[in-house]
Amino acid sequence: MNRILKGLMFSLLWLFATGCGSSVALWTDGEVPFVRSTPEVIDRMLEMARVKTGDLIYDIGSGDGAIIIRAAKQYGVRGVGIEIDEDLVLRARSNAFREKVDHLVEFRAQDAFTVDVSPATVVTLYMLPEFNAKLRPILERQLKPGTRVVSHDYPIAGWVPDRVENVPGTFVHDHQVMLFEIR
Repeated sequence: MNRILKGLMFSLLWLFATGCGSSVALWTDGEVPFVRSTPEVIDRMLEMARVKTGDLIYDIGSGDGAIIIRAAKQYGVRGVGIEIDEDLVLRARSNAFREKVDHLVEFRAQDAFTVDVSPATVVTLYMLPEFNAKLRPILERQLKPGTRVVSHDYPIAGWVPDRVENVPGTFVHDHQVMLFEIR
């Protein structure tokens, strides 16, 4: 099945699952759909990660920058968004400028499997399970003990979450937020 058809199918399924339009789904060049996390889910992710002054958040698959921008606005922390789709990186930069946090955040057009995440104290993910599984050895190799990894909806194969919480969504789909701490 070609990429466009897969993207269209995913978008239609996502629209149905999220109540016909509460989120945006785009199929990106990296074969992972961009689906915006809701503000409620983002807030829960940041709360579970215990974001505090001095943290550096890396958002893998940052899309339009919503997680990093919200963290910068609410907590005054620095953030780095990693996104393979250059159009989404441009949108994220524009959003950060509009929200007046562009001095705190950076968005990179980069393949997540080539990024050095070792400076991160918090990593956020809203990626598919296969992607998370492929990313896991990189996270294990690079992240320091105490780093918090928060995943929206999809587990990281081989890791047991330290905490799991549900966030109400639509009548079809509630969200799940998982916190993992590097030991």
